[in-house]
Amino acid sequence: MMDSPTLSNPAALFDIKGKVAIVTGASGAFGAVASQVLAGAGASVALVAGNAKALKDTADACGGADILEINARPSDEAACEAIVAETVERFGKVDILVVASGKNDVAKIGDMTPERFLDVMDANVTQSWLMAKAASRQMLAQGQGGKIVLMSSARGLLGHPAGYTAYCASKAAVDGLTRALGCELGPTGITVNAIAPTVFRSPLTAWMFENTERANGVREGFLARVPKGRLGEPEDLAGPLLFLTSKASNFYTGHTLYADGGYTAG
Repeated sequence: MMDSPTLSNPAALFDIKGKVAIVTGASGAFGAVASQVLAGAGASVALVAGNAKALKDTADACGGADILEINARPSDEAACEAIVAETVERFGKVDILVVASGKNDVAKIGDMTPERFLDVMDANVTQSWLMAKAASRQMLAQGQGGKIVLMSSARGLLGHPAGYTAYCASKAAVDGLTRALGCELGPTGITVNAIAPTVFRSPLTAWMFENTERANGVREGFLARVPKGRLGEPEDLAGPLLFLTSKASNFYTGHTLYADGGYTAG
């Protein structure tokens, strides 16, 4: 039998106390969950969001953890480099990056302008690439590896009939970016993975959880494809995130992890 401290204390694999994380889109649904999970697990967290009030709300929800609020968006290379620099100035390093910023714009292709399509691609793909570039440069300089988690979606794998051409294309690109960066940065000790949820409870989807005729009809059609038989809850994202940002995932890179109750399996 193997004599391994890890096997005798597997919970230590998920310990991120003392780590420094950046979460972009920290005021959004997934970003707020990610911020609370990482802060609750003992990491110092730089919360990044363009909405100052919502950013403060996320910081308050982190319950007195070691938090830095950065009221900014990862809109271009200079902004991303400034986010990393401000984090390093405060905490001295960067160990974890979670890119939770992004957007959707729903329109049938006949109504979608090229400008709107490219705006979604920029928010979901280009800004993920820019943040990964800035954070990985810092991680490489530190020489201790790191963890990068991008935000994908079940819609990166599956189409949608209701005007999701920009969103589906952007999330498929995030999956490709995850694979490419996983291959490129893997030898350096930096892992790059993505979390791809399906519908989970958030301010934008709260109506789907209500007992109304509209919600019931949409939900029943959706749940027919979900083996677990329910929609996602914020807690369903906590475990995958902690796994992908801790030593437990050191041998995993270039993966898209579907937090979808089996939706994409059927």
